[in-house]
Amino acid sequence: MAAEERMPLVEKRGTVVQRDCTAYSGTRCRFCELGTYVNQLNGLSHCFPCTTCDTGHGLFVKRNCTPKTDTVCDVLNGYHCKDLIDSNGCSLAEKHSQCAAGQRIKEPGTSRSDTVCEDCQPGFFSRDGVNCTAWKICSNRQIKVKGSSTSDVVCGRTSSQHYFVFLPFLLCSVAFTSLVTG
Repeated sequence: MAAEERMPLVEKRGTVVQRDCTAYSGTRCRFCELGTYVNQLNGLSHCFPCTTCDTGHGLFVKRNCTPKTDTVCDVLNGYHCKDLIDSNGCSLAEKHSQCAAGQRIKEPGTSRSDTVCEDCQPGFFSRDGVNCTAWKICSNRQIKVKGSSTSDVVCGRTSSQHYFVFLPFLLCSVAFTSLVTG
């Protein structure tokens, strides 16, 4: 056994050099402590600190850190990854964009892409930036306020239409008064 103990140890994933080899003994390794890792063959004397997934910045732990692998973070609902680490993890997340009034959501955000917004087409409006709704249909004489991309058409009688309603009545009253007094 004494001969086997003198054989050099091969540094491996999850370990670092505790003591370098000498003429009389082989390299002595130690395992990475909790919260640290080494994911490759190495000659290092210290393990790397495990990555922290910050929920305040839209990340959560997908896979915990081990002595041989770093933490893998992924994104919370409502966020998308801005810095993808291979196909498994994310190191930086950002909240999905909100569409503005006058726009609609063309494509909802996912964990890997932001929300895609699109302007409402003419004749449609959106107050909340979610969906576009068609303007109400009014006759030309009923349009009180024109619609926009952020507000609907307002239908109703305009003030000029009141004169057209009362004008025939007024003319009849004047004619009748002229006949009676005349």
